Amino acid sequence: MKNRTPDPEKPIGNVTIVEDFLPPPEQLVPKTKTVRVTMEFTKESIEFFKREAKYHNASYQEMIRNLVDTYAKQQKQSN
Repeated sequence: MKNRTPDPEKPIGNVTIVEDFLPPPEQLVPKTKTVRVTMEFTKESIEFFKREAKYHNASYQEMIRNLVDTYAKQQKQSN
């Protein structure tokens, strides 16, 4: 039996071409205005966020920022 490599220029099977619906890369990372502040947290809290951030391959500071943002939005909606 011959082992043949398909021609990459030819489609394999039935092909349906779809219109590009994905946003451009600059829209995937929204620019938000931030303000730098200095805060103190307990060691346990920071260790928790660092551990979770490492597990999720994320920034612990961004996780804390998203937590605070989510809380603020929830409180704004309930008032």
